[in-house]
Amino acid sequence: MLMSILWGPQTADEITAAKGVVDATFEFMRNSRLANFDWTFIALFAFVVVGFYVPRIRDKKWDSIGAALGLYGIHWLCEITNAIVAHFAGYGMWHVTPESSTFILLIGVSWELSMMFSVAGFTMDMMPEDKNAKIFGINNRVFYCISTALGFSLFEIFLAQTPSFQWVYPFWGAIPVFITVYIPFFVAAVLGHDLQGKKKKIFLGAIWGQVAFFLILGSILGWYI
Repeated sequence: MLMSILWGPQTADEITAAKGVVDATFEFMRNSRLANFDWTFIALFAFVVVGFYVPRIRDKKWDSIGAALGLYGIHWLCEITNAIVAHFAGYGMWHVTPESSTFILLIGVSWELSMMFSVAGFTMDMMPEDKNAKIFGINNRVFYCISTALGFSLFEIFLAQTPSFQWVYPFWGAIPVFITVYIPFFVAAVLGHDLQGKKKKIFLGAIWGQVAFFLILGSILGWYI
């Protein structure tokens, strides 16, 4: 059980069961993608925009917005990569299922998860203004990257025990997620927050330029269900 949590499903039965759920999800996405749609889709989007972004734009809190957009952009690059892996290998590293979502965007991300990650970077608002200040003897930027990444990884362990989220590979669990997904998320959030002027624009522009490029390219080439 512990190995399955830390590194993904380990036994043949666990892997077969997970793949069965994912196969059903693929079928749903091909044939019934809009079947679960309801108006909470719009309500959640409005809540994120009006409740989180509009007040920060009004108050010109560009560092806070930069943190959110940095993390959200890396989130999308990870989801695109996961979808491409699924296209070529048969399965992605992680998958969502339709049971608890109004809409699946790509195989690894539902609308609800995507909206959550669109505001996750705002946690960087808690960082001290002094970039060199220390928390428990650790630089506060490093501390926030590690602690928030760890918190998200632990929560993903819970998600992976539900029918709504599936890992299928015996090398993909909480530890790889922590290192290769959530650490980059929060490093991008810190950089999006701390970089100033032209550097911030270049950093965010580079991330979102790649997102746009690969979404368009993958759509043309049929990489995404």
